[in-house]
Amino acid sequence: MNDTERIAQLRQQLHAHNYNYYVLNQPTISDQQFDMLMHELEELEQRNPALFDPNSPTQRVGSDIQKEFRQVKHRYPMLSLANTYSEQDVRDWYDSVKKGLGGDEFEVCCEMKYDGLSISLTYEDGRLLQAVTRGDGQQGDDVTANVKTIRSIPLVLKPGTSYPANFEIRGEILMPWKSFERLNAEREAAEEPLFANPRNAASGTLKSLDPKVAASRQLDAYLYYLLGEELPADGHYENLETARQWGFKISEGMRKAATVEEVIGFIDYWDKERKNLPVATDGIVLKVNSLAQQRSLGYTAKSPRWAIAYKYKAERECTRLNEVTYQVGRTGAVTPVANMEPVQLAGTTVKRATLNNEDFIRSFDLHIGDYVYVEKGGEIIPKIVGVDIERRPIVAQPVTFIKRCPECGTPLVRYEGEAAWYCPNDAGCPPQIKGRIEHFIARKAMNIESLGPETVDEYFRRGLIHNVADLYDIDIQQINGDGSRTKSAMKIVNGIRQSCEVPFERVVFALGIRFVGETSARLLARHFKTMDALMAATAEDLQEVEGIGGVMAASIIAYFHNEQNRQIVERLRGYGLQFALSEEQASTQSDRLAGQTVVISGVFQHHSRDEYKLLIEQNGGKNVGSISGKTSFILAGDNMGPSKLEKANKLGVRIVSEDEFLQMLG
Repeated sequence: MNDTERIAQLRQQLHAHNYNYYVLNQPTISDQQFDMLMHELEELEQRNPALFDPNSPTQRVGSDIQKEFRQVKHRYPMLSLANTYSEQDVRDWYDSVKKGLGGDEFEVCCEMKYDGLSISLTYEDGRLLQAVTRGDGQQGDDVTANVKTIRSIPLVLKPGTSYPANFEIRGEILMPWKSFERLNAEREAAEEPLFANPRNAASGTLKSLDPKVAASRQLDAYLYYLLGEELPADGHYENLETARQWGFKISEGMRKAATVEEVIGFIDYWDKERKNLPVATDGIVLKVNSLAQQRSLGYTAKSPRWAIAYKYKAERECTRLNEVTYQVGRTGAVTPVANMEPVQLAGTTVKRATLNNEDFIRSFDLHIGDYVYVEKGGEIIPKIVGVDIERRPIVAQPVTFIKRCPECGTPLVRYEGEAAWYCPNDAGCPPQIKGRIEHFIARKAMNIESLGPETVDEYFRRGLIHNVADLYDIDIQQINGDGSRTKSAMKIVNGIRQSCEVPFERVVFALGIRFVGETSARLLARHFKTMDALMAATAEDLQEVEGIGGVMAASIIAYFHNEQNRQIVERLRGYGLQFALSEEQASTQSDRLAGQTVVISGVFQHHSRDEYKLLIEQNGGKNVGSISGKTSFILAGDNMGPSKLEKANKLGVRIVSEDEFLQMLG
């Protein structure tokens, strides 16, 4: 057998073993045997680069080639479903379907509502061609490179099965509970922020610019809708059962119901049983099974009439409050956290709950030893929603908010009009220092991709950095240490140097001035144009900028009046960071849209939505998300939402096309 034949054989075998392990949960060989086959294939492919195949099993590990996501228009819009929360709502929907079908008999396909990230997979000649997120329903991100790392998604369909030449299958990308708990345990050990829930973790993973991150986090996928011109059957349920034979992971819990009572029975059964599933669910999806009847029922402006989502109520449990501890954030805000007896809640073991602030603690009159009700509405750190006063021990002591910072011992302060207590020692409190550095290197700030929270923590402990300016003094030798990390050290140093090209508005945001967010930083940069002008601005000057109020103005002035902050800013200037708008940015400023509020809707040909938002701001306009009587006009691309169009017509708001808008700007 020559290399070409052996490569083809190994690829087919490994695809089959992936399916057996990740879809059927029935492995037929050991992990060691699998690894040996994979290693053999890798060696053969390296020896025969001309035989490269993007859908080879070896490509599931991910690469670092992917740098950004391309926007792709959906062939079929990905609409959201209407939500319902009661049995009566389900019965009303069932009756409306019956009425819409003129009394004809129909079946309902009942499925689990998985709490993940919607995905659209396109296959051509049995091979995965493209994977696109839901996005805004009209277009989404091309995340094919990341999706290829998910082992339960077939790269090549099972041989010997009959499938259409072209079709689309939709589903949900999920992070199983085990993977989620492992990931958060790793982040907690590294003192990184925890993911709120598996859905957020799955979304963050799938949208990571490094597919190796996706490969390491063990995502899963369940598929639930088949689209195309040549589908196997008229029945939605039957199509999914056929897709299961092609190699797709389809829920075993899917059932057909012939009556509304069977639908209610399905909902009641899974209200308890879903807690035993390996992935997060938050409800049930009901779909009219016949595709012909689906087409007959049609759509509203926002959702299909032939489908509805029933959502379960948030889970609640009672457990004992053992202790209250305190965490210090980047701004110095001190957050109390309840530490409780472990309790099972929505698939995970919960030991902590946020207490928000001192006022929240007082509102419940919390005592150590209280039995508290905790609720988890999709959050990994749930909230306390009540106290069982009757079970309070006689010796229980009330929770008293601390007076000093738990990290540095500085007396806490509470600013007028705020609920939180703060540690004012921003220059010497370790969590605040590390938090500001992590904010500085973030993607929307200086975008130093080669650094992360773990690296910041390591450099801080080693004494290499004490503030953001120290980053620019780090050299390869300091990072490399024993000489084993030369390559990564060069990458980090180069990443820091490249950040000197980041635009001025993001430098303003990166400084981490309290209350100054991404949008405020952009408005300030474009108004004052240079760091010197911003630093010299008075409260009156600052409040001339739209959206900058008295509190934010006072915070900006306080930041630049702090001598240590000014020293850091001057050091950053010396390292070559952008301290003024570029000539191109400055030249594009105009007042053509001054005083006008603009809503953007639809898909555009010449520029992205973000680019149009930037153009509006650069020309004095204001972006808003919803239409009202104060909206000046709607910048409308293709496939503008029907509901927005209807509201615009009702309010008499002008519709401006993409070409008309560009002409307005000259």
